Amino acid sequence: MRIFTQRLHVQPVAAATVLALVVFGLSGAARAADGVPWKAAVDEAAARYLRENPKAAAISIGVLKDGETHVLQYGTLVPGEGRPPREDTVFAMASITKTFTGTLLAQAAVEGRVSLSDDVRSYLDGDYPNLEFDGQPIRLRDLLDHRSGLPFLLPDRPELDPGYQGDARPYATRIAEVARTYDRAQFLDDLHEVHLTAAPGAAFQYSNAAAQLAGYVLERVYGQSYATLLQTRILEPLSMSDTGLSLSPEQQARLAPGWNAEGDQMPENPEWLQAAGALKSTTPDMLKYVRWHVEDADPAVRLSHQPVFTSTRPVFGDKGVFSVGLNWQMVELDGHRVIWQDGMIEGASALCILQPELKLGLVVMTNQLGPETANANRTLVNAILKSLDPSTVPVP
Repeated sequence: MRIFTQRLHVQPVAAATVLALVVFGLSGAARAADGVPWKAAVDEAAARYLRENPKAAAISIGVLKDGETHVLQYGTLVPGEGRPPREDTVFAMASITKTFTGTLLAQAAVEGRVSLSDDVRSYLDGDYPNLEFDGQPIRLRDLLDHRSGLPFLLPDRPELDPGYQGDARPYATRIAEVARTYDRAQFLDDLHEVHLTAAPGAAFQYSNAAAQLAGYVLERVYGQSYATLLQTRILEPLSMSDTGLSLSPEQQARLAPGWNAEGDQMPENPEWLQAAGALKSTTPDMLKYVRWHVEDADPAVRLSHQPVFTSTRPVFGDKGVFSVGLNWQMVELDGHRVIWQDGMIEGASALCILQPELKLGLVVMTNQLGPETANANRTLVNAILKSLDPSTVPVP
């Protein structure tokens, strides 16, 4: 999430069968990229990022290239202490969680349990006449392309807008306070009070509430918790043992502390954000997920990459088609696709980037976020992509 321009995530450009999982592990052990031709360029890009953003903390970079994976670490976990991140450092994924939710929903569609065009009310108890506009209901796919019309968050309170000026506390602190008492029952109660102002699917409106609702729909479809679905349908098959919504005490000790622009330590992303932004992971684990998606072979993965919305405005001059899949943003240019998602909240930033035609993937995670570093993250990842392969499509 880009909390300064889009809240909890980067705003899209231009407005903008049981799963047969193949276990794609790391190529041998996750290892530093010593001796590879592009490493010097990545070193320089990271050094420039840290030099130009003195408030930045740690950077962990995972690369999938030529079938091999590499993990590179820079900076410090605690400003001023010289504690570099390790391969087993756990980072907050924030809104990258939404891509896991989209993949789970794609699995349900591949299995015939749902259709992406289903009225979301088919999976809710009670009467929700408010979840339609002029006869057009919110469909499942609308929950995952930010065109549902649902608010940014539920509860829909002014202080939960990152731009709210009436509360001096950091945004992450305000979110954590709500998480202590707000639950699923309250969410569904508040859902009755939502007022749509346009037909679902008609306009972009970033919504964490929509992704959370998708998580609750999945729980209804499978009769299991969202955490269990993640564990049994994605994390275990991919051997992602250091990834989850909640952490063990041992993993908690490895969690990167998050810092805002003022140097204040931020609270941990709460599990309450669930399908919208609660996931934590390590770089080696995320490379397993990246490899699975870059391969683009599993039917559910492919479905999650299929556009549910396509813009008519070109991205790069008169070229580049922007579209949105199931919580993936995508641009196709000259026969190549860049598929990405990022998660940003005060104290954490993560970008997950796929280039399937080039068999290339990238994940970049940091534990500091402010207005300057939020913008600098794009420059960093595009410099890295260019060093990996000049024909990569940049992330807009």
